[in-house]
Amino acid sequence: MASDAHQKTPVFQTTGLTKTYHQGEVDVHALRGVDLALYPGELVVMLGASGSGKSTLLNILGGLDIPSSGQVRYQDIELSGASDRDLTRYRRDYVGFVFQFYNLIPSLTARENVIAVTEIARDPMAPEDALDMVGLASRMDHFPAQLSGGEQQRVAIARAISKRPQVLLCDEPTGALDSATGILVLVALERANRETGTTTVIITHNASIARMADRVITLSDGVISGEHRNAVRQNPRTLSW
Repeated sequence: MASDAHQKTPVFQTTGLTKTYHQGEVDVHALRGVDLALYPGELVVMLGASGSGKSTLLNILGGLDIPSSGQVRYQDIELSGASDRDLTRYRRDYVGFVFQFYNLIPSLTARENVIAVTEIARDPMAPEDALDMVGLASRMDHFPAQLSGGEQQRVAIARAISKRPQVLLCDEPTGALDSATGILVLVALERANRETGTTTVIITHNASIARMADRVITLSDGVISGEHRNAVRQNPRTLSW
């Protein structure tokens, strides 16, 4: 990422973002007024314990949820007041998602799982290129049951990046993996960010992952409690946890 990325126009801008869930007679305040800017091409790690609000924030940025109050804007698209139809179009055209669990279609090969997305994308890359980018060129004709957990997660990353999204949102992408396998997944995410320029957000409770980021944002109890920029992004292969 260019060192001056933070001087560019933000990809995302949130102002006073709140989210309250009503659970019976109890109100759960997941977000309590979040002001945030994310910039083109940067790799951001969001840290926080369970219940800190990081998944809620990611879901709102991705158009999977809407805030209770405040504003969230993606470029010139106002997401906080968007219709379901507009949010569906936004997710389809601009956002790639990677979740903790891979959600692959068991009856399709790795290549076919990626094709399922590229067939409906506006400007997709070749499925083979996406799988090669995550180190699975030799495994693209294997079914999910024939792949390890880390390989399945890398197929999920290939599927997400194959439509050339402007934004890649990753919710605990290594949460179900051991450390050695998780590092291979982080290598794939870092390479995708570096080679495609996709703004990438990784949320995690694992502080060790923060060293691979351009910028680290910490959430606690629904607010941003800390932020810092790494002088140098650490190669994921050198991480340990």
